[in-house]
Amino acid sequence: MLKIYGIKNCNSMKKAFDLLNELGLAYEFHDYKKQGIDADTVKTWLDALGQDVVLNKKGTTWRKLTAEEQENALASEDNLITALTTHTSLIKRPVLQTATGFIAGFDETAYQKLKD
Repeated sequence: MLKIYGIKNCNSMKKAFDLLNELGLAYEFHDYKKQGIDADTVKTWLDALGQDVVLNKKGTTWRKLTAEEQENALASEDNLITALTTHTSLIKRPVLQTATGFIAGFDETAYQKLKD
């Protein structure tokens, strides 16, 4: 079964939910705004996808951090994990856990391939 991580009120999430439903793919939703996210899960994503994919530097949450907070977050993996678990909006949305790995961000082509 697929597991999708993100927050309910997000355009990328809505597109992902709509496509998964359209494709008839069952999924479990983890709302990390309400449920939080644990450091082990974030570490797994970083190991699988890399910091540049997991960390959303384009969002307002990243831009609202001071330069010092941004530098601190990027200083080490532990600091980054702390930043991502504290400010969950820093995580690119959605993160879709599949049988073969993870897809970060809404990727229609990758989602379509899950149907095969």
